Amino acid sequence: MSNFFKNKRVWVTGASSGIGEALAIAFAEREAQVILSGRNEVELNRVSAACTKAGAASVLVQILDLERHENIPAMVDSVLKKVGKVDVLVNNGGISQRSLALETTLEVDKKLMAVNYFGTIALTKAVLPNMLMHQLGHIVTITSLTGKFGTPYRSSYAASKHALHGFFDSLRAELTEAPIKVTLVCPGFVRTNVSKNALTGNGSKLGTMDDATDKGMEPNRLAHKILQAIEYGKDEVYFGGKEVLGVYLKRFFPNYFAKMIRKAKVR
Repeated sequence: MSNFFKNKRVWVTGASSGIGEALAIAFAEREAQVILSGRNEVELNRVSAACTKAGAASVLVQILDLERHENIPAMVDSVLKKVGKVDVLVNNGGISQRSLALETTLEVDKKLMAVNYFGTIALTKAVLPNMLMHQLGHIVTITSLTGKFGTPYRSSYAASKHALHGFFDSLRAELTEAPIKVTLVCPGFVRTNVSKNALTGNGSKLGTMDDATDKGMEPNRLAHKILQAIEYGKDEVYFGGKEVLGVYLKRFFPNYFAKMIRKAKVR
């Protein structure tokens, strides 16, 4: 096992379950100093114990609500006073959607953008000056294949993920002269509770596991692939099953893709 992450300070958002939990434990296994963030303190403490058991050099739990943008700068200052610097920021926190565009209230649209997009860039902007001061850092953002193409029932979710690609592609270009890397990770279906927690048109949680998610990649397997992409300094990576083909079909055969996606089973 590579020692690339040994003693690196790695901050993972959305760390209380799913991909974030799997990433946190994978970093811990490589003896990183792990910072865990999310809204559920009980679950974060559970993941913290698992990280300690897995071999983390240290673990810090920091409650974070990505929708409360005004609280993020002070919270980041507090974390930096404790850890000094952040070597790797993994923007993983977010929420999904399972509703038709016409049946989705504008408030739900706004919430998806507030959490997935504005929350993520607010945290990144708060951490970035510290990375520039130390002349090191790696910003990793977990988007989605829907950040590359839209599908039914994901209109605002896809919009928030497309927005992340626009922002972080621009940021990467702006940081060309700085020793700071930016990686966009685009998973397809992953077997987590993302569909259970997804918002429906009126803002309530779906509460059920959809079939496509249930058959998705195991989060632990995905986590190890993501760590490899970070170590190799990739700009953008795609992970999943046959759904990954959608990226290339849309790029090279857009008319065919437009017809195909209308009938795709995404629930």
